[in-house]
Amino acid sequence: MSAVPRDPAALPRLGWTLAALVLLWPLLRLADFEPVRLLDEGNLRAMGHFIRGFLPMETSHDFMALLGKAMVETLAMATAGIALSLLLAVPLGLAMTRGLSVSRIGPGRRAWIGTLVRALVRALLAVLRGVPELVWALLFVRVFGLGASAGVLALGITYGGMLGKVYGEILESTDGRTARGLLEAGSGRVAALFYGLLPHAGGELVSYTVYRWECAVRASVVMGFVGAGGLGQLMDQSMKMLNGGEAASILLTFLLLVLAADGLSEFLRRRLA
Repeated sequence: MSAVPRDPAALPRLGWTLAALVLLWPLLRLADFEPVRLLDEGNLRAMGHFIRGFLPMETSHDFMALLGKAMVETLAMATAGIALSLLLAVPLGLAMTRGLSVSRIGPGRRAWIGTLVRALVRALLAVLRGVPELVWALLFVRVFGLGASAGVLALGITYGGMLGKVYGEILESTDGRTARGLLEAGSGRVAALFYGLLPHAGGELVSYTVYRWECAVRASVVMGFVGAGGLGQLMDQSMKMLNGGEAASILLTFLLLVLAADGLSEFLRRRLA
């Protein structure tokens, strides 16, 4: 009877798991994370009262018309924000792609200029994505007032930084021999991009863009709580008025909207795969 084989990596995995738990415990204490409080009698009573206030859901004609307008505004904000982010992400992502750098393909060229430009572009992308879209929305609400314009600009800036960074990394991780050969043969950067890089990376680029649009739909609702319009702003008003029925209808609409966005993004990924 043969002995049961032992996993040689079992002890290292156990050690790393214990080390992670030891490091995680003080962080949880620092964050005052105590889920046991949810089971306190007073907290359970408060949660029950809050949930009971959600029923019955608000279904009046006037409110549903307002809800439909807010839902369309949320979708428009997310889509316009992604469109604006592409105007930033595409040129910046291409600028940081070393595979499209002409200065790297021959002697006597000033390679340090391209290196400097790519470093500056990376720094700019870090600044754009380093500030959360919610903070940008707070700033633009002060400038433009309440409405979706602040949300569109906030999404455009933050997601422009995210998309630009990922676009550049995807293009740099792609096999660049074809693009390099085109550049060495005297071809321009546009031809090297379309015939050397995009045939290999196009599907991944589109898939990530669609995923970011799905994330933008969720972010649009969150930014509404600071006055950027859409479902979030309507939800904020209902909660301040302690109208649980309206809040329940808005939450259900948001859930259906996220599910629809997820289904659409999955459909587009399969068609573009």
